[in-house]
Amino acid sequence: MLCPWRTANLGLLLILTVFLVTECTHSEAEGAARPNNSLILQDSKENLALASSSSCMDGTQITQNNSAFPTEVNTSWPILMGENAVLCCPPIALKYLIIITWEIILRGQPFCKKAYKKETNETKETNCTDERITWISRPDQNPALQIRPVVITHDGYYRCIMGTPDGNFHRGYHLQVLVTPEVTLFQSRNGAVVCKAVAGKPAAQISWIPEGDCVTEQEYWGNGTVTVKSTCHWEGHDVYTVTCHVSHLTGNKCLSTKLNSGLRTSGSPALSSLRIILYVKLSLFVVILVITGFVFFQRINDVRMKVEGAGNQLNI
Repeated sequence: MLCPWRTANLGLLLILTVFLVTECTHSEAEGAARPNNSLILQDSKENLALASSSSCMDGTQITQNNSAFPTEVNTSWPILMGENAVLCCPPIALKYLIIITWEIILRGQPFCKKAYKKETNETKETNCTDERITWISRPDQNPALQIRPVVITHDGYYRCIMGTPDGNFHRGYHLQVLVTPEVTLFQSRNGAVVCKAVAGKPAAQISWIPEGDCVTEQEYWGNGTVTVKSTCHWEGHDVYTVTCHVSHLTGNKCLSTKLNSGLRTSGSPALSSLRIILYVKLSLFVVILVITGFVFFQRINDVRMKVEGAGNQLNI
């Protein structure tokens, strides 16, 4: 006679086996009909990289229908000083091209224009004196502009204008050159701790752990960089280690220092003078209180002695 629970277990095992076989068969059939996802992802990345590179390398492989591309595109581009930059023109097929013009507007410099005319195969430059800003190759092959290397004076606006029978197509770049600040941390004689982020662009942000009584100052330089100085006191707090945290677009940095025992108790000259005055007043109060108490008890003692003397005379 079969046990009911064993029969139920065998039935459940049979159902589970059939389900697994069916699922595996379905997965194999689906896998055969569908390519591997990792290969699809890899191919997509390769195609994207190829499109990105070809957008600045070969105009014959780009947009064949100029109306599909917007007439004007502007991009903000922060870039670290010392790196190389490649600025691309709109992805318009070069066979439709009539003229290419790069307009360069830099702070404190004359308006620069680089142009290429396809009909005569000629290039022309106006007020362009920076030798680090050049065509990346022949304009009829690749109209991109390169900056090698980027320096702080390259901060400005760059625009490529491509003239075609369908009109002009613009692509502009607001180039923001970033400069990493030099960070220092030191203790001054009056007990303050000073954190400085020197000559950064843009200005750095300074914060402290733990928070203290801080004053922050900024000094602007003629080349567009900014020095930020934060001075902090921890008067009246039991603080042994402080950390200066500097936040900047080029990266964050933390510096820490241990406070000396003398620096933990000292403060600004005004606070020290106030403390001395309070100590002097408290000392004078204690002295006056002691003298007053002594005089009071001396008088009480004199009165008691007089009372005792009078009582003795009455007894006689």
